[in-house]
Amino acid sequence: MKIVIVGIGKVGSTVTEYLSQEGHDVVVVDKNPDVVERATTSYDVLGICGNGAAPEVLAEADVAHADLIIALTSSDEFNILCCIIAKKNGARHAIARVRNPDYFHQMLFLRKELGLSMAINPEFEAANAISRMLRFPSATKLELFAKGRMEMAEITLPLDTPLAGIPLHELPGRFKAQVLVCAVRRGEEVFIPDGNFVLQGGDHINVSAAHEDLSAFFKRLGIYQERVHSVLLVGGGKIAFYLASQLLKMGMQVKIIEQDEETCELLSEMLPKANILHGDGTDQELLIEEGLAATDACVSLTGIDEENIIVSMFASANKVKKVITKVNRSNLFSLMRSVGIESVVSPRAVTGDMILRSVRAMRNAGGSSVQNLYKLLDGRMEALEFVVGENAPFAGKTLQELQFKRGMLVAGIIRGRQLIHPQGSDVMLPGDLVVIISATMGLRDLKDVLMEG
Repeated sequence: MKIVIVGIGKVGSTVTEYLSQEGHDVVVVDKNPDVVERATTSYDVLGICGNGAAPEVLAEADVAHADLIIALTSSDEFNILCCIIAKKNGARHAIARVRNPDYFHQMLFLRKELGLSMAINPEFEAANAISRMLRFPSATKLELFAKGRMEMAEITLPLDTPLAGIPLHELPGRFKAQVLVCAVRRGEEVFIPDGNFVLQGGDHINVSAAHEDLSAFFKRLGIYQERVHSVLLVGGGKIAFYLASQLLKMGMQVKIIEQDEETCELLSEMLPKANILHGDGTDQELLIEEGLAATDACVSLTGIDEENIIVSMFASANKVKKVITKVNRSNLFSLMRSVGIESVVSPRAVTGDMILRSVRAMRNAGGSSVQNLYKLLDGRMEALEFVVGENAPFAGKTLQELQFKRGMLVAGIIRGRQLIHPQGSDVMLPGDLVVIISATMGLRDLKDVLMEG
């Protein structure tokens, strides 16, 4: 696909990286010549320095023949205007970054009346990801498929885990729960395990199941954490606002520490049920005074990655049960794991996943399109949800009859409200939702998991 990306900041650079790696014909546009030069040097893309809403700049980017324009600057109004002009000049699809809550609540209007294919809000999506972690605090990360009928949890096994030495095919019988271990990272190696794979303490694993089975499995492992009742948010930006709004509706107690007095006043008006404190959230004495050790969860959301890591380390040292850290720079992930910080959210990565999923669905002209896409194990694997098309050539054939490519695993088949844990005798039928774990990047159709022939 020919894709024009306007605005190459934190989110824009991540999206550029993802889409260029998948072989798309990408043109990046930004006012900053240094940013453009860095993008063209780092990735296989063309670069244009200029105003992405100016007709002459869009003409230079050949937007008239673009399959998609993605506007990701820091200005909502500019992004919307850029997409409208691009659509008027021939772009087939348009995605705009829209962060302001007032605009974001008008998403239906933006899509229907202004012709946007998607309005995406990185802060809102990051808040959703954190909210899922807090709803199921036993997992370091939680993703939902088929509108919650199937969940995928990521955990790190303790060194003394009762799973050590047990082949995976024995897990359902031993632990009385229908779960599937579908991805494993051991040191620097990643695996899509078969039934004979044996786990070890310290493994990072992804487990898929229905919510009830996942909870039962964690309880029998002895790592189940009770529901979160109180949450401390350090940093009062947009993510904090969206997250606090969700948590308050779920009946949780929310306290926000924010350094900017004007932001505190605004949050107090918008979130009357939350406790808003004016202060430096990295001040350890203040955190102790405000009951850090007695809170169920701490989420560090300042604009500086290093501050967030330090706050999370301090919260962990004070035995806070659930600690979540917002970090944008992916090169910090391994460092964080080395100091015991497991639950991490990156707004730019969440946004990249969403846009990548949308692009793959656009490329798929019919067939079994991508419904959901998540990166697993630091982006080294993907979990994808597909809907089986009406004319899928593999529909009705048993899984054992089909020849799957190496590095592919069917993690679940959702038929109506039923979650099927796949076995060789199961079949995929039109309308089914199918979750695939893949070590191969770039899948956009369910038929891509099968050997040709």
